[in-house]
Amino acid sequence: MSRTRSVASSALGVHRRTVLAATAAVSVSAGVGYALRPTDSRAATTDTGARRAGAPVAQSRQAPAAPLVPYTRGTTLAGVAAPRTSSGYRRLGDGPGWNRRVRSELAAPKTGRAGRRTALAAFVQLTDMHIIDAQHPMRLEYLRSTDVHAWRPHEALTVHGAISLVERVNALRGAPVTGAPLHFAMTTGDNTDNNAKSELEWFLTVMSGGRISPNTGDPRRYEGVQNSGLKQYWQPDTTVRDADKQLGFPHLEGFLAAAVRELNSPGLNLPWYSTVGNHDSMPLGCYGLGDSWLAEYAVGGKKLMSLPASEAKKLQDTIKNDKDPKGTAFRDLLKAHTRDMRSVTPDERRAPYTAADYLKAHLDPAHRGLGPVGHGYSTANLDTGTQYYSFRIADDVIGISLDTTDPGGHYNGSIGTAQLKWLDKTLRDNKDSYAIVFSHHTSKTMENTNPDPARPGERRHNGQEVIALLASHANVLAWVNGHIHRNDITPHSAPDGRSFWEISTASHVDFPQLARVIELVDNKDGTLSLFTTCVESSAPHRTDFADLSQTGLAALYRELSFNAPGARTDLAGDSQDRNTELVLKKG
Repeated sequence: MSRTRSVASSALGVHRRTVLAATAAVSVSAGVGYALRPTDSRAATTDTGARRAGAPVAQSRQAPAAPLVPYTRGTTLAGVAAPRTSSGYRRLGDGPGWNRRVRSELAAPKTGRAGRRTALAAFVQLTDMHIIDAQHPMRLEYLRSTDVHAWRPHEALTVHGAISLVERVNALRGAPVTGAPLHFAMTTGDNTDNNAKSELEWFLTVMSGGRISPNTGDPRRYEGVQNSGLKQYWQPDTTVRDADKQLGFPHLEGFLAAAVRELNSPGLNLPWYSTVGNHDSMPLGCYGLGDSWLAEYAVGGKKLMSLPASEAKKLQDTIKNDKDPKGTAFRDLLKAHTRDMRSVTPDERRAPYTAADYLKAHLDPAHRGLGPVGHGYSTANLDTGTQYYSFRIADDVIGISLDTTDPGGHYNGSIGTAQLKWLDKTLRDNKDSYAIVFSHHTSKTMENTNPDPARPGERRHNGQEVIALLASHANVLAWVNGHIHRNDITPHSAPDGRSFWEISTASHVDFPQLARVIELVDNKDGTLSLFTTCVESSAPHRTDFADLSQTGLAALYRELSFNAPGARTDLAGDSQDRNTELVLKKG
């Protein structure tokens, strides 16, 4: 198989919906590959066998009818949200764009490559959307008494922000550098925030399209910390001089009613795939599933809204230091504060979901959108209890989605031996294809080797071991991930000259709220380039406090996140971590 065929050429003249009707993921479970069609699965020991089974490449849009590249509109090359006031609560407006940086740590860029390059693949990465059920009893808002950023003033608007991001992706005219069609989107985990069924339903509807009421409990009104009267939280609907209003946050009468009002998502207009994160796998992103008392508390009629700073600090330290992976101490703390809890409306939709629930929800035809069936996951994953798979991006490119979450507890990750062996085999079986690897955790945050309760005898492997494995395969070009909520691009090289780029992208819950377009091109000179281009949501940079429409709230979501007390200011990364050309030698 040629390793230089252009994926753009294979998409010419193909109608998007015709392709999507047959789109299939080449999914795998523990060491066995499956070629999936929308209605069946077939065992295949190699990717070549999967291709014979008829699984097409992941593709969506036709190539543009007229030349339009390179283009900047709708990307951070053209402009970004930036403060237009200098103190207090800072209003946002239009700021200058971010330039593209060429990075040559792994290969020297050669002159004239722009006129020679051929597009191989183009896709969008969305990560850490953290769709939040803001009224959920399990939320840890009360940690704000010790850490002001433990609760964010914009958390009731995550659905609004996510829909606006979908709208931005839908409006992109293609890949900004090459003009190639965008073939798919990949979410790299923490799609939900609290492992709640309500959040999972909202996430899947945001991505695939439909109506969403971002509200649980009492269907008529909001019941949470933002109308509690507690001054440590922003009370938008009242004139209470809470801590955030003292910093300049506005009084917005009607905000909470607007925040839980029904919304509409158009859904992505290209296929999308899903990778699991720790917040998708475990309550609060850190506690192993299985405690029946916590499960009952999640759906029950009591909610703790305040906690003394000393106890909050102890709880936060316990989480950070991985001292309570099963949530036993957390359960005991809640039990000790039963009399301090406030009454809320019980709701079964707030129940935690299992890994099997997560897979079944992705496979549900109600959430298919433009496909593929299962969004990468398959009935094979259900049968084997796995959440990793591979799929063909283009004729010469495969995608590999890993499960780096650790069901034993804690928010950092690792992978088990079976998955590591499967990764090695998948790369060997597809040595004639370039490979893009996706995961939630970064290499540096894969340091949690708690045993998996379902596989207690299996060894867990850290990020350095994954780097070593990936670097041993000449076809690996990039490892794309999230988790750290920050743009960060790292070169990895092996002594024999094999190399790849690790691309970590900022979240969509913390400012600057970004996604990333990634393009792979062959420069026809012995090098390849990966172009990365950050994009914001479609919401306007300027907000209007009188505009509580779906669009107005999406804009406010961004501005509130910029002003969130205690928020980090370095999450955009340096210029070399944003819009880039990452040069590689051909393997």
